[in-house]
Amino acid sequence: MGQGRQERVATSLAGALSEEIGASLAPVDAELERRYPGDPGTRQPVHTVYVPGDAFAADTLRAWGDRALAALDEHAPDAASFAAVLGLDGDLAEDVYGRVRAKLEREPVEDLRVDFEDGYGNRPDAEEDEAAARAARLVAEAYAGGTAAPYTGIRMKSMEAAVRDRGIRTLDIFLTGLTEAGGLPDGLVLTLPKVTYPEQVTAMARLLGAFEEACGLEPGRIGFEIQIETSQAVLAADGTATVARMIQAAGGRATGLHYGTFDYSACLGVSAAHQASDHPAADHAKAVMQVAAAGTGVRVSDGSTNVLPVGPTEQVHDAWRLHYGLTRRALVRAYYQGWDMHPGHLPTRYAAVFAFYREGFARAAVRLARYADRAGGDVMDEPATARALAGHLLRGLDCGALDGAEVTRLSGLSRAGLEGFASPRRGGLTASARQRGRPLAPSIESR
Repeated sequence: MGQGRQERVATSLAGALSEEIGASLAPVDAELERRYPGDPGTRQPVHTVYVPGDAFAADTLRAWGDRALAALDEHAPDAASFAAVLGLDGDLAEDVYGRVRAKLEREPVEDLRVDFEDGYGNRPDAEEDEAAARAARLVAEAYAGGTAAPYTGIRMKSMEAAVRDRGIRTLDIFLTGLTEAGGLPDGLVLTLPKVTYPEQVTAMARLLGAFEEACGLEPGRIGFEIQIETSQAVLAADGTATVARMIQAAGGRATGLHYGTFDYSACLGVSAAHQASDHPAADHAKAVMQVAAAGTGVRVSDGSTNVLPVGPTEQVHDAWRLHYGLTRRALVRAYYQGWDMHPGHLPTRYAAVFAFYREGFARAAVRLARYADRAGGDVMDEPATARALAGHLLRGLDCGALDGAEVTRLSGLSRAGLEGFASPRRGGLTASARQRGRPLAPSIESR
């Protein structure tokens, strides 16, 4: 059968017009590349644990894991009892329970912050000096010995006038100690709290730049998280979103936006009984943070609950149900990280995370396989959805909810293949920026 008639192709616009438009939009192209490089594609911890600077010890991580396991032994000694508390499906319960226990034994904390702010308070200068130097030594020893959390760092005091000098000195002591002990670890994370103005973020970036210069480090090596705890950090006096300006003020150093549940709630006058991460005020703040951070490579973290799983079993179960529900709620809203304030929160943090990724695993893997093979199916997916599907699988792999072999079997993709679909839409970060504070998780099997 012969080919049909070749269609005549006609145009009306001059060819030079396209070049002129391209030239006129070149600044916009460059701006998009600079401001919105996309997600860095590296591992994001599922939580952050804060430990006061004076309480941090060489065995802190193991102690938290052991206390979490002890809580399970006492209040939910098997999968059935744990499932009954949380409402887990029977088929899912055994798998989740086993993975939770294994996680607590292997890697109980994914992100540790030695706290020199609210959890530490104001101490004599000599005492805080010593605590900061001790924290640097212990962190360096943990990384050298392979016992550190994947991410570790400090929360310094803020850039507010009353504590600014103290915060700068503590940060200097900590970073200098790490540098002298062998260098800054890849998983280093710093948190700047109570930020109200972009100029405070600029000051932090300048401070880190000066440290890099003094120690001969690569410019931009050190990043930091911005803690959103005040109303001024969300909405400026002129009605604009301050948090968006803060990201730009960091000069490429911002790695995360962390919501501070209780400081922010109190700032808005929310009564203590209703200060929670699911309050409408919290939802508004995090929605603004999420939109401001979208596409910038800066990640958003939810806050915490202050209801601790302690006391008699019935009370522990109530606290577990609350924490599990809040964590699931955050995951659905694409807040893939939160804070945990007590070892007893670890079982429900990991149970919620593992159940979330395992429930969506098979569907996501099959949809992505069909998209990759252009096989179609009952859902018409687009490239953006393919990125989301791949991201779901990668996050599940990183935290231990999913295994490499099962992901490869259902999706037909190696980890490199998944990362290809999950890569940023435009441009990308430099290798050093991608690694800054975010170590890669182990690879899964190649296809």
